[in-house]
Amino acid sequence: MRMAWNDKQTEKNRRFIQSLTHALYGLKTVIKEERNMKYHLLLGLSAVILGVFCHISIAEWLWLICAIVLVLMAEMTNTAFEVLVDLVTNKTYHPLAKKVKDMAAGMVLLSAFFAIFVGMIIFLPKIISFLVGR
Repeated sequence: MRMAWNDKQTEKNRRFIQSLTHALYGLKTVIKEERNMKYHLLLGLSAVILGVFCHISIAEWLWLICAIVLVLMAEMTNTAFEVLVDLVTNKTYHPLAKKVKDMAAGMVLLSAFFAIFVGMIIFLPKIISFLVGR
């Protein structure tokens, strides 16, 4: 069962498959419509590929995947806040709406800094070792 924008469901999902379908539609929508989500996915995939080439440890994989997922979740939350604020304000300026959007964007920025920090801790020693070893 595929849900679309013209579906008028207002009650709670009755089956797990309905919830899963809505969640997958939400993922698809944010990937398709949000430029920054595409950048985050590309950078996350690049980090995973670098992790494979650098043979990082299980613990490093856990930190790397957590950092990537945190950024993706923050971007989705930011997008949800932006859409909700636009709906409530009818896309007109309001100082409180700006405040909400700025805070949500700050959440993405904070998570991205965390991901960069994790990436530096994992990859910098390996890159330096590779360069010095040459």
